[in-house]
Amino acid sequence: MQWTDEGIVLGVKRHGEGNAILELMTREHGRHLGLVRGGSGSRLKPVLQPGNCVSATWRARLDEHLGNYSVEALNLRAAGFFSVPHAIYGIGHLAALMRLLPERDPHFGLYESLDAIFCQLDDASSAAPMVVRFELQLLSEIGFGLDLERCVATGVSGDLVYVSPKSGRAVSRLAGEPWADKMLRLPPFLQDREIEPTGPDLADGFALTGYFLNRYVLEPRGLALGDERAHFIAALNRALPSVA
Repeated sequence: MQWTDEGIVLGVKRHGEGNAILELMTREHGRHLGLVRGGSGSRLKPVLQPGNCVSATWRARLDEHLGNYSVEALNLRAAGFFSVPHAIYGIGHLAALMRLLPERDPHFGLYESLDAIFCQLDDASSAAPMVVRFELQLLSEIGFGLDLERCVATGVSGDLVYVSPKSGRAVSRLAGEPWADKMLRLPPFLQDREIEPTGPDLADGFALTGYFLNRYVLEPRGLALGDERAHFIAALNRALPSVA
């Protein structure tokens, strides 16, 4: 068995004498692990940093085996993240989200979005809304997509400002006003990509996605949102006031 694919480094663990187990999110083969011989050595260590993009060739005798990776650097962007707190936490949070996916299950759209985020992760104003949208995309990919197009109560498509925490569907201002204190807010930038989000908009966006990630994905597995997400949002708040 052999294939070659582009992949984003999610994590790496030392394995034995000088080797490492590499976890990639690949374009065509999903989240995939493999052994890299010499992966913990000085030559490959800079390449195998989370966030970097590599060309990886995977080989194994049988498909179900761990297999071996040989890798070549494509984009060594991780070095630029080390001095940017929100980027460091963002890498950990995004990797944790990818581990919610079944291993070796292709998700081409998520790969493309993840790569786009890593290309701009050091820019807080760009990364923050991209991560909110990515969390929405992840929910959709694993079968829990939110319906933000029309009001669940009236069917109208305008003036949507709430999301029902029960149904995950949008609610218009008029229909939702009597229960406003029980609703989640739907920030405008999630309806129109041309709208520049404010700090409070981003806070509402993270509250929205966090609620449904917990309810639909994490709690049924006995999990919770990790510290990396909280640290990421806190670091964004220092860079972009009023995000938290």
